[in-house]
Amino acid sequence: MRHVIALDVGGTGMKAALVGADGELLHQARRPTGRERGPDAVVAGILGFAAELRAHGIRRHGEPASAAGVAVPGIVDEAEGTAVYAANLGWRDVPLRALLTERLGGVPVALGHDVRTGGLAEGRIGAGRGADRFLFVPLGTGIAGAIGIDGRVEAGAHGFAGEIGHIVVRPGGAPCPCGQHGCLERYASAAAVSEAWAAACGDPGADAADCAKAVGSGDVRAREVWQEAVDALADGLVTALTLLDPRTLIIGGGLAEAGETLFTPLREAVRRRVTFQKLPSLVPAALGDTAGCLGAGLLAWDLIDTTDPAEVTA
Repeated sequence: MRHVIALDVGGTGMKAALVGADGELLHQARRPTGRERGPDAVVAGILGFAAELRAHGIRRHGEPASAAGVAVPGIVDEAEGTAVYAANLGWRDVPLRALLTERLGGVPVALGHDVRTGGLAEGRIGAGRGADRFLFVPLGTGIAGAIGIDGRVEAGAHGFAGEIGHIVVRPGGAPCPCGQHGCLERYASAAAVSEAWAAACGDPGADAADCAKAVGSGDVRAREVWQEAVDALADGLVTALTLLDPRTLIIGGGLAEAGETLFTPLREAVRRRVTFQKLPSLVPAALGDTAGCLGAGLLAWDLIDTTDPAEVTA
């Protein structure tokens, strides 16, 4: 059976799959990234994991994978196949595509940015399916974005397209590691909400999920923290939709797990802010933590001609 290798590399764990031509997940596996052992060990782990997946495909399906897709965090040069920089993995200028192609016996390999790859999956087979223009924004430790246009995701001239987390929403506000002050992710990421709620409730172990629960129970302090995050997020999203005019806004990541505790006030906050702009659909992501791996599979199928990638379904 013809299949591809899909690999999603995160800061702490790697998710992988063998994906059939119809999008069927033929095999799934997970393992730690092992970043505590250093960047060289991380790269070796990726290559070894991919080789194991190739061997499994040969044993189980009688032939090696036809292609591979890999999603990684940080700055990625997709055209050159280079993992340029990832602070949480400690690597710089890793020619990952070339290394994987060699390790996998010469099959074509696609390298993608983790958020853009997840956005590709959400756009084609997830919450944005059928939308010609979408913006996918996962709210995690930080905030990034994927700009979807007619079934593909725009990387930008230098690979920085979609960095909505570094739109300044509070000029002169909290310093951001990027060098600016008042960036969106300093106010509306899961990490930012966790920090604000821990300070407000006096429990250093409290996090964004705890804040959402407290909002649901009517805690006034939690509602204040939550609304500040919602307002900042709405400001950033309206700036983005003014520039990009998406048909659908897809919100994912850990903060989106709060469900309507997030989406009800966020829809209202965005609605209040739009003037001439067309209000897009604002929906939760559909694929959860499988989006990156599914997107990597789509990248791999895009490299070969066995199927129309727009028809691949999860």
